[in-house]
Amino acid sequence: MKLCFYTKQGKLFGYCEDREKLYTLEGNPVAYIEGEDLYAYSGAHLGFVEEGDIWDHKGDMLLFTDSTRYGVGPLKPKKHLKSFKKLKKCTPLKGTKVLKPLKQLKSKKWSSSNPVDFFGV
Repeated sequence: MKLCFYTKQGKLFGYCEDREKLYTLEGNPVAYIEGEDLYAYSGAHLGFVEEGDIWDHKGDMLLFTDSTRYGVGPLKPKKHLKSFKKLKKCTPLKGTKVLKPLKQLKSKKWSSSNPVDFFGV
């Protein structure tokens, strides 16, 4: 099942077609999902994935999907029209994983991080 990830402004940021690799619309592989954990290909732990939504280390929502449950996290904006995605680029090798931090309780607010800066794209 394909997951489309949206920002707090409702703009489509990226997608995941295999429930593992997260790509930007430009086709750049930026992270991978392992269970409920989100890792950069360098091995850095970026955040957590629950019911398709991405949460930062503070428990704030960074990106949401169509499968977001009502009442979980902050209010969701109206989604913009979907853009055309570009061809996927090669997935880099996975680095050694660092220890992940303790998971925080989910908040009702948006992450202060910008997804472009968060993923380093």
